[in-house]
Amino acid sequence: MTIQSLIENYGYLTVLIWTFIEGETIVILAGFAAQLGHLELQWVITSAIAGSFTGDQVWYYVGRHWGPKIIARRPSWQQSADKVYMHLHRHKNFLILTFRFYYGLRNVTPFVVGSAHVSRVRFFVLNLIGAIVWAVVFAYTGFLSGEAAGLFLDDIKRYEIYALGGVVGLAMLIWVITLVRRRRQGHKHEP
Repeated sequence: MTIQSLIENYGYLTVLIWTFIEGETIVILAGFAAQLGHLELQWVITSAIAGSFTGDQVWYYVGRHWGPKIIARRPSWQQSADKVYMHLHRHKNFLILTFRFYYGLRNVTPFVVGSAHVSRVRFFVLNLIGAIVWAVVFAYTGFLSGEAAGLFLDDIKRYEIYALGGVVGLAMLIWVITLVRRRRQGHKHEP
């Protein structure tokens, strides 16, 4: 099985699962793959919306039911939670609409918003709108990056697998570095 067939067969499912857990890197890659003709952009966006929205709804409800207890047991989460609480008091609607764009707060925000008992309807509506905007922005970023690459390369079909492999490799490197940093920060805050 080639990389191209893996992308074509499992690309949307990968976007759905990855965005349920985390972020924008996979959406940019999928947008790039859509520009190359391996995926369709509207389904990349739909998968990203579904995964991101659903994941954040789950974290909201976990936070709503067990948030304060979990935060109290994990001192490393307290600093991020305090930042979110501060922004939540100042700009509740704006924070819920835009938290996906904040590096370092993206994953904890729906959890903390749930623990702050923000209205279910308010979070649902704003989370859905935010997921749509986020998915469109990052999918088009990848798509337009692929288009820009096409302008600079004479025959993009000849180089597309290398470009896609390079982008995947870079994305994986960024992901690993992010995980290592988070773990180091977590260890610094634990007693």
